[in-house]
Amino acid sequence: MHELYKHIVEWTLWSLAIFSVVTWTLIILKGIQHTLLGIQNRRFKKDFWSAADLNAAASLEKYVGPTARVAAIGFTTLRSADSTSTPASNLENSWDRQDLLERHLRQQIHKERRSLESGLAVLASIGSTAPFVGLFGTVFGIILALTAISSKSSANIEVVAGPIGEALVATGVGIAVAVPSVLAYNFFLRRLKLIAADLDDFATDFITLVQKSGFRVHTIPATKTTSRVNDFATAKVKSESGKEVLA
Repeated sequence: MHELYKHIVEWTLWSLAIFSVVTWTLIILKGIQHTLLGIQNRRFKKDFWSAADLNAAASLEKYVGPTARVAAIGFTTLRSADSTSTPASNLENSWDRQDLLERHLRQQIHKERRSLESGLAVLASIGSTAPFVGLFGTVFGIILALTAISSKSSANIEVVAGPIGEALVATGVGIAVAVPSVLAYNFFLRRLKLIAADLDDFATDFITLVQKSGFRVHTIPATKTTSRVNDFATAKVKSESGKEVLA
C-alpha cells in the first residue's frame, strides 16, 4: 500500500506536467493564430475600403483571413445568384438575394467562430481541474507522510515537516498549472468576442454597400484589362514608328 500511494503521487505530478505542456503549447499556438489574423484583417480592410468601387473590391482575391473569407463568400453568393437561371427551383435557391446573402455571411461568421474556439475548451478544462488533480495528489501524499510518521513512532516537527511539505507540492503545482490556463482562456475568449463583433460589423457594412448596387456585383474581367494594355502598347509602337518616318 505504501508503494501504491507513492506511485499515485508520482502519477499525479506527471499528469500536471502534461497539463502544463498542453497549456503552454495552446497558448503559443493561439497567440500566433490571433497575431496573424489581426495582421490579415487589417491588410484586407485597408485595401477593401480603398477600392474604387464594389466591383474593384470583388477582385481582391489574394487575401486570407476571417474578414477576407467573409467578403469572398458574399461575392461568391451574389455571383451564384446571378448565374442561377431558375431561382426558385429548390430550397437552396428559394431565398431572395438579400436573405441569401445574409444567410451565407452568417454561416461563414459561425465557421470563423468555431475555428477560433478550437483549443479554448481544453484550456478551460485544465484551468478548472488542475487544482483538484493537485489536491488529489496531496491527499495521498499526506497519507504517505502519516504512514511514515507512524512507522517512526514520533510526531515532532522534524519528522512531520519534510513529508507534509512534499505532499503539499502537488497542490502548488496544480495551482501553478491552473493559473496560466484560466488567464489564457479569458484572454482568448475576449479576443474571440472582439473578432466576432468586427466580422458582424463588416457583414453589416457589406450588405449596405451591396444593397446600393441592387445586390449585384461584377468582377472586372481580366481579358478586358489585358486588351486595354495591348491596345495601349500597339498605339505606342505606332506612335514611335511615325516619329521615325518623319525623321
